[in-house]
Amino acid sequence: MADRAGEAHEPKLWRLEAPDEASMLGFAAAQAAWLEPGDFVALSGDLGAGKTTFARGLIRALVEAPSLEAPSPTFTLMQIYDAPRGPVVHADFYRLRSALELDNLGWDEALTGAIAIVEWPERIPAALPADRLDATIRFDPTRGPDFRILELRGRGTVGRRLSRALGVGALLKQAGWEDARREFLQGDASIRAYERLARADGGSAILMISPPRPDGPILRYGKPYAAIARLSPDIRAFIAMAEGLRSQGYSAPKLIASSIEEGLALIEDFGTETILEDGVPNSARYVEAIALLVDLHGRELPDVLPVGAEVYKLPTYDIEAMQVEVELALDWYAPAVARVAVPSGARMQFLALWRELLSPILSQRTTWTLRDYHSPNLHWLAEREGFARIGLIDFQDAVIGPPAYDLASLLQDARIDLPDDLEMRLAALYVRRRSSADPGFDAESFAAAYAAMGAQRATKILGIFARLDKRDGKPQYLRHLPRIERYLAKNLAHPLLRPLALWYQNHLPRALGQPLEGRTPQDPRSDRP
Repeated sequence: MADRAGEAHEPKLWRLEAPDEASMLGFAAAQAAWLEPGDFVALSGDLGAGKTTFARGLIRALVEAPSLEAPSPTFTLMQIYDAPRGPVVHADFYRLRSALELDNLGWDEALTGAIAIVEWPERIPAALPADRLDATIRFDPTRGPDFRILELRGRGTVGRRLSRALGVGALLKQAGWEDARREFLQGDASIRAYERLARADGGSAILMISPPRPDGPILRYGKPYAAIARLSPDIRAFIAMAEGLRSQGYSAPKLIASSIEEGLALIEDFGTETILEDGVPNSARYVEAIALLVDLHGRELPDVLPVGAEVYKLPTYDIEAMQVEVELALDWYAPAVARVAVPSGARMQFLALWRELLSPILSQRTTWTLRDYHSPNLHWLAEREGFARIGLIDFQDAVIGPPAYDLASLLQDARIDLPDDLEMRLAALYVRRRSSADPGFDAESFAAAYAAMGAQRATKILGIFARLDKRDGKPQYLRHLPRIERYLAKNLAHPLLRPLALWYQNHLPRALGQPLEGRTPQDPRSDRP
């Protein structure tokens, strides 16, 4: 059993009840699962409370040796174990009188790249880092001679990881999945993480870990980038959209259990098969993905959805959101990849051109724009029928926006090559079906919107992938840049986008696959169609 309490000035306090030694060892092993090199565990409690028992459970789990004795280092003061994640240092400060004695032990050297577990940490408070896990063990003789209360506090950056780990444990226990085998899944370019859970009875589910999005630096309007770009602040958007999509007859994952506070959701597992087959677009599956969009874009859809006892309002994908996204190319792609600095005057011209292009498109009919409607997020559910065979999994950043955006997302996939002729056939199929269902559908205007949304999305992704490399240390995304540059050049060939195309030629030709040298700058406003 666990409950939480705490004062405003203190980190969140978690209390766990351990009726016997086995449960204490189990709690310790659970914490070992999320500890990382550099972490510090401070174990406090009276003599005989069980500090060494908890330390033993941590060490056994970290070194993957269930029967390891791991005695108390009361007399040796420090014991070092080799573990797959790096060294584990088990120390006892009870007999120490000053930090100088730690120096004589070679404490700082021992902690390099190690996980530290320290009993009696209060004896040398100067040795305690600000970021640490505090574990205090207390007797509870009223409930039995072996009953203990384990109190956990995560200080500094450790607090978020502790809260998430205990939140996951509580959620899985509540849902009856606590004994499932957990497998980490490769995530996307976001802050989210995923695990596949497998039970002995053959059942499987997906654990989605989507912590509240931290506020970034203020960019403009008193808001950070995420707020301006209309990115979802927490997991409520996913839960609301999942239920909203399912209510419309689409295949979004069923919600098994969730914790909005911790940013956790246990959801239906759609398996591993997508609309790709052996890494190549399967045209029949893409036809069903087109059918889903045609159906979605023909409906009258609400912009407010229930989420528990509350409601979630889908944000509008407005000009400010689209402009701040394309600016990513100037902030990251231009200096890091194209090796150019865009002057402030050219930046202002860039934004003015985008505003002029987007205004008439955003004044047209809008719909649910899922925003990440492309191959990695579209699962193939062969046992279902019609467009229900398309399993949707990534829609937490959905907005009210142009229907052309999701079609461009599908047919101009940032991660895989869709042959030009297949893109044209599928786009034509979409237009035919929309025209057949809606006599007022304007195919010419939609074609222009498709080119504009494709160009906006390509520009944004150039910036995002450059940022993932430069800021986040993920260079693997750079291999997709040539494909995205081709998309951009293709979209800018539309007559409506001619002024923007000239701007790119003048200031960012690398984005079109062109060199900068030898070009004569032009005024993009001087050659209008």
